[in-house]
Amino acid sequence: MPRDGTTVAQPAVETLRTDAPGVLSPALAAAKAEIHAELLRRHAAAIDITNRAGIRRLLMQLTEDHFRAKPPAALVTAADREHLVEILFDEVIGLGPLEAPLRDPDITEIMVNRPEQIFVERRGRIELTNLAFEDEASLRRVIDRIVSTIGRRVDESEPMCDARLKDGSRVNVVIPPVAIYGPCLTIRKFGREVLTPERIVATGGSSEAILEFLDAAVKTRLNIMVSGGTGSGKTTLLNVLSGFIPGDERIVTCEDAAELRLRQVHVISLESKPANVEGRGQIMIRDLVRNSLRMRPDRIIVGEVRGGEALDMLQAMNTGHDGSMSTLHANNPRDAITRLETLVLLAGVELPSRAIRGQIASAINIVVQTERLRGGGRKIVSVAEVLGMVDGEIAMQELFAFRQVAVTPEGRAVGYHSATGTRSNFQAHFQSNGVELPTSMFTPANQPPMEQLY
Repeated sequence: MPRDGTTVAQPAVETLRTDAPGVLSPALAAAKAEIHAELLRRHAAAIDITNRAGIRRLLMQLTEDHFRAKPPAALVTAADREHLVEILFDEVIGLGPLEAPLRDPDITEIMVNRPEQIFVERRGRIELTNLAFEDEASLRRVIDRIVSTIGRRVDESEPMCDARLKDGSRVNVVIPPVAIYGPCLTIRKFGREVLTPERIVATGGSSEAILEFLDAAVKTRLNIMVSGGTGSGKTTLLNVLSGFIPGDERIVTCEDAAELRLRQVHVISLESKPANVEGRGQIMIRDLVRNSLRMRPDRIIVGEVRGGEALDMLQAMNTGHDGSMSTLHANNPRDAITRLETLVLLAGVELPSRAIRGQIASAINIVVQTERLRGGGRKIVSVAEVLGMVDGEIAMQELFAFRQVAVTPEGRAVGYHSATGTRSNFQAHFQSNGVELPTSMFTPANQPPMEQLY
């Protein structure tokens, strides 16, 4: 219900539901509320959230005291008491009902629409859970706990905020008056497992031929742009591509929120910084890119270009920092080039369109498109290369594509990867750098049997 009390009709939708294990019964939920109130009444001033073991012992004692004072009919099992202590512990020093999905390795995103409505993305599919906050105040406490760790606050004067959890997970917060129905919280979890090329192929995210081509492109210092929508796997793929960079090169990464996990030794990671509560001290991606040029990098990796830093990145690629990489939001490789042109204009430098296109055509060599398909699968759906300027426009050609063939009864899009039949224009470049790619990799594949689609 909107905060002014009016009622808005909501359309009926079919939603996948998932029940989190161990959600408290009404009786245990009531006991939890009483124990929590007792904790605040008797020990609020003495709670030290850094003393995790001490808080756990205190909660165990309060729980034992609570049920010892109850009649025999109210007794609960030791397992119930232990679970109750865990939930209380999460509420006191953690993120309450969000701790369970944060620990679940199959969950990649957590979306709190309202205190009583929490969705998760599990293995690519959105599910409604039976988890809930007690009320709006408890949700606000968790939000304040998150944003306070980065020295930020969220209130009516500043109702939106980005933050990061200790494990690197990205957090977005929106509260009233911007969020009409109450506070909203979105957490994109930071994967603990570093995805390998072999794993991408095994899960159908790419073909071996595509990764072999991209490996050659990285090793021979072609500039690569990864394009895709939100949640399509751009950063994950950028992590994989960065793994192809030789270990003896100096790499500088520039990100809004540090997500890249490069395994090389000679890596400098830079992260943007929001303004403080007084509105001072902001460090933008553009500042990082400019500063990285003074750090003697062999390659620069920009986590995502969203504004004027696009111009600085292109200039870096065109002035000796070849082999650099970045990502941006776009629907296909052609749109990625067009969007890059638009982002350059945000730098505030008046350049004619032809000059901007010339910069892009000479800087960007390969565009890789990622997509989150129906059913949740994340795949490389296109690999295109930039050929240069033709009649004032940027010419491109597609080398590889994902061919969707069907949608399974479970609602999952399936297909196969194939070359388009067009040979790379960089064959001579690869050979001059000691890399031989078989011409057979550019031969289109025949559609495999239905049971082999992915």
